Amino acid sequence: MASAPKVMDIDLMDIWGKCNEMLVYQDEPYNAETPPGALAAQITSLDTFYSRNHAPIPRIDSASWRLRVEGLVDRPLELSMDDLHRFTERTVVATLQCAGNRRADLIEVREIPGQVPWGPGAISTARWSGVSLAEVLAKAGTQPEAAHITFTGADVSQQAAPPQPFGGSIPVAKATSSEVLLAWAMNDQALPAAHGAPLRVIVPGWIGARSVKWLQRISAQAEPTDNYFQAEYSVLPPEADPEAVGPGDGITLGPVAIHCAILRPARNDHLPPGPTEVSGFAFAGDDRTVARVDVSADHGSTWTPTDLDPPENPWTWQHWRAMVTLPPGEAELIARAWDSTAAVQAESPETVWNPRGYANNAAAHLHITCRP
Repeated sequence: MASAPKVMDIDLMDIWGKCNEMLVYQDEPYNAETPPGALAAQITSLDTFYSRNHAPIPRIDSASWRLRVEGLVDRPLELSMDDLHRFTERTVVATLQCAGNRRADLIEVREIPGQVPWGPGAISTARWSGVSLAEVLAKAGTQPEAAHITFTGADVSQQAAPPQPFGGSIPVAKATSSEVLLAWAMNDQALPAAHGAPLRVIVPGWIGARSVKWLQRISAQAEPTDNYFQAEYSVLPPEADPEAVGPGDGITLGPVAIHCAILRPARNDHLPPGPTEVSGFAFAGDDRTVARVDVSADHGSTWTPTDLDPPENPWTWQHWRAMVTLPPGEAELIARAWDSTAAVQAESPETVWNPRGYANNAAAHLHITCRP
């Protein structure tokens, strides 16, 4: 299992353009979550945006780089960055979230060996600019039998046997939605190497693993990709052995499930009893929005509705806040979110525990101590 996060002694700004407050789990491959203070901003700065990798970060010469578009298309393409810039540029604000976000809560229920113990910070929001994937596919001429669009990156992972580049696929219906981009810019700056330069996929509302970085190849095909990481990102039954399952043994992950996190107070804070502001974020995923967030300070006996920020669009997180009265002594805050389809979070991490620790959409629980 990856170790608990630490603030690095090395200068992450010099290496990957990251602030030294990033909560780093692994140096190689580089895996780090956004520091808590940065999660309160609507747009996450480049130096605090979370990083999830399965291989060393490649550095690619954008001048010689080419994107291949092939498979079930009428006109296979080989595109340079100059070619891509001839398409209409589009910008989408979107939240990306690792499928393992908030895995630490599941690990408290039962051990999950070999997985990064993410807190709530494997999530960030950016302004992405690039070309619509639908426009590129239209130029290639997707054939009627093409049902899935696959992506292959340049990062070769040793996690697969034999090693292979990271990849994934999404259904054609999602791939041709207007919000899905091939992005070359992030927060109005050139896409950093740490986030997939020169080009990456952005699939708003879906798990971050489908937004493949360092993109090299797009293929239209009748079936989902057989890339190792397409099946790896699936929810298995609690009794399953992750080392012994086949590709069809789990629920393959796509859209993010509704969930929320408490940002303030912080875990194990010591506070005076009485009125206290509680705040955090919620994310609905897919094309849904967060409709409501409730907070309880008495183990769910009573609930306080929060003030919920409206979404910038269906693919971004929403921040919330509420005043609650904290009792003296030990207390547990609970926050639960509802989405626009009336789906609500599970009551506890025990309900959604799974052996890979993915898709934790349990209500957020936070232990605090209140002393005069």
